[in-house]
Order: sequence, then C-alpha cells, then structure tokens
Amino acid sequence: MDLFEAAGADDAGVPAPRAGSPLAVRMRPLTLEEVVGQEHLLEPGSPLRRLVEPSDGRIAPSSVVLWGPPGTGKTTLAYLVAHASGRRFTELSAVTAGVKDVRSVIEDARRRLVTSGEETVLFIDEVHRFSKTQQDALLPAVENRWVTLVAATTENPSFSVISPLLSRSLMLTLRPLTDRHVRDLVARALTDERGLGGAMRLEDDAADHLVRLAGADARKALTILEAAAGSADAAGEETISLDAVERAIDVAAVRYDRAGDQHYDVISAFIKSMRGSDVDAALHYLARMVVAGEDPRFIARRIVIAAAEDVGMADPTALQTAVAAAEAVALIGMPEARIILAEAVVHVATAPKSNASYAAIDAAIADVRAGKVAPVPAHLRDAHYARAEDLGHGVGYVYAHDQPHGIAAQQYAPEDLVGTRYYRPTSHGHEREITSRLERIREILESRD
Repeated sequence: MDLFEAAGADDAGVPAPRAGSPLAVRMRPLTLEEVVGQEHLLEPGSPLRRLVEPSDGRIAPSSVVLWGPPGTGKTTLAYLVAHASGRRFTELSAVTAGVKDVRSVIEDARRRLVTSGEETVLFIDEVHRFSKTQQDALLPAVENRWVTLVAATTENPSFSVISPLLSRSLMLTLRPLTDRHVRDLVARALTDERGLGGAMRLEDDAADHLVRLAGADARKALTILEAAAGSADAAGEETISLDAVERAIDVAAVRYDRAGDQHYDVISAFIKSMRGSDVDAALHYLARMVVAGEDPRFIARRIVIAAAEDVGMADPTALQTAVAAAEAVALIGMPEARIILAEAVVHVATAPKSNASYAAIDAAIADVRAGKVAPVPAHLRDAHYARAEDLGHGVGYVYAHDQPHGIAAQQYAPEDLVGTRYYRPTSHGHEREITSRLERIREILESRD
C-alpha cells in the first residue's frame, strides 16, 4: 500500500475517507472505544453514548454543545453521532451558512420527522461564529426536537452562544489532551492500516519534539507526523528522525484567539503572575500575547491597572512607569513596543505589593452605598457665598498650614464615620514609611478631643 493511501471501509459501515485524505481524517476514531482523553463524557448512559449508540427510543437524546480546545475530538464525536443507527446527518458550516440555510435544513428535518419518523442530527462546527440571529433560528428546532443539535466550539459558550440555546442543550466540556494521549494517537497512526501501516518508525527524540509542537492538539500532531513522514519518504529514509520533523515544520503556532476564552485565560494569568511577583511567568504570558498579535495598547492598560491595584503605594513609581509605558506604546507601536511593555512588566512584577488603596476605596464605597452619608461637618462646608456664615458654614475651620506639622486637629469625617479606618497600609516597600507617618497624623487629628 502507498504510504498515504487510505484503507477501505470499516466493518461498522462508516464510509472510509477517500484516498489521499489527510492523516488526521483517516485516523478519525470509528468507535467510542478509540476516542482518548474524554472518558468523563463516555460513561454508560451519558448523553454522548446515547447519541452515538442505538437506544430503545423511550428517551430522546438531548442536543449538546461540545466545548473544548482544538484537536480534542469535537468533530470526531460529531461524526460518530453521524453514523449512529437510524439517524440522518446534516452538517452546516458556521463560516458559510446563513439564516436561510439554517431554516431550510430545519424545515427539511421537521418534514422528514413528521412524514417518515426519520430523525436528523444537525452538526454545526464553530457555532461561535454564528450570529445571534442565526442562533435564534435554531431555537424552535432544538426545543421541539425536530433536530438533535451537536454544536462544537473552541470558545467559551458563556460568551459565544446565546443563553436560550444553551438552556435547551447540554454543555459538555472536552478536556485538553495530555502528552500521553497524543503519544498514543501518534503510535496508533504509525501502525494502523488507516495511517502509515507500519511503513515507518518514529525515533524517540522525534516523538518528543512532535508532542511538544502539537501542544495537546491531536489534529496538529497527526498533521505534523504526516508532513514528517513525507519528508523522510522523499529523502529515502525509513525512519522519521528529529531532522525530518524539523524539516516538516518550522514553528508551533500560538493557540490564542483575541475574541475567545484563550484571550481571557492568558490575560488573567498575566495579571495574576504580576500580582504574584513571578516576573518570568508574567514575561511568558506577555510573549504569548505579543506573538499572537494582541493589541499592545490593551496589554499596556492592564499593566497600568495592575500597578494601581496590586502595587499601589508600596511603590508609587510603578504607576508612573506603567502610565509612561502606555503613552510610549501608543506613540511608537510594535514591534519596539514589546521592549517598553517588558520594562513595565518587570517593574510591576518585582515591586513590593499592596492593595491597601484599592481595599480602602472599595470599603468607603460600600459604606456610602449602605447609607452612611451623614451631613458634612458645618466648619468644612463652603463659606464663599452670602449669609453662609450666618448658617454656621465655615465657622471654626482651622487652616492646616497655620498649624505645627501642617496638620489641623479638627473633625473632617461626617459624625457617624468618626474613627473609621479605610486605609490600612502594609509594611511592604514605601508603605512602611507611610505607616509610621500615618500613625502620627492620626494621633494629632484625634488630639482635638
């Protein structure tokens, strides 16, 4: 058999891919037992098993939304459902289908169900690309079970799928594959007749490199394997070496979608790494965003927020650095902006940390929202208008600059907040100095009693 020739049809009646199909297509599992890494979804009686395996028909299977990273088996599961006994399979591409296409498929499915009892499974890949109007068009069909919807997405459905559609479906989360899962799939492709049929052996160091490049994506792993096998075959080699893998692929693509959950996950890890003072991790996540083409102005804004929220008065210069970086990034743009961003990240990540100012304003806001808004003390009220003094406004006010240390011992807070402490400085960095000064200030202010 030719190295890249597809095998024949399988015994279960699932049509074999055409000759010359990509290795990832030829190696698509034919049964649930061949699916790896998603055992939590394949327990007896689970929604996926009931979709794939014949049932007695007493309980109709639910529509499902499959959410998971690329290469974890979403399309594979959909195709297994496609060949389940007694069901018609229809597929729509969220990239090319319009509302008219959706309604046409649904009407055809409803007609078949009414006239002949034939059930339809509707598979929509990349459902997050459907507009709200397109997703709305699916609701009657899903609710009335004219179709069993299997929708796949790499984006968090909470952000990308409308709530009414989610409430009518089961959301099933596919777990990322481990390196062991990817190795097992690669080993199967090397020996299986649908794959390379034992024609080539993969060297250990080449396998290690391939798994690293794949990044837990089974489809990518098989694509790299096929390219490396082709490279070795063209060179007359019977073994896939590390050189063959390196010739086949230059660099692994960064998995990061600025509109999806990877965006939120990476920026979250970036912020938390700066907060946690792990400068190396913070620079790693910065690099991922830079390589993926994230807007440098967005990154700069997050650094400014981190400088204020997490560093605060422990190092007041961190905010100055972050603001200067944001202005410089807007001025010069990429690729030079990466250097400016890195400097700001290093400053924020390595600075002493305090969220005392952040906690203080939130505590004060909470009191205001709770109704603690007593009148402003009369001596602090505006006295720059006629008859203000007759009302007692400004009477008894002491000008702070006329007092020793520039601090006037008088009441500033409303009556019901006297003695309330919002700002509680830490002992970190510059706040050590603030702590001792603030203690003396508060002693002076309270000496009025």
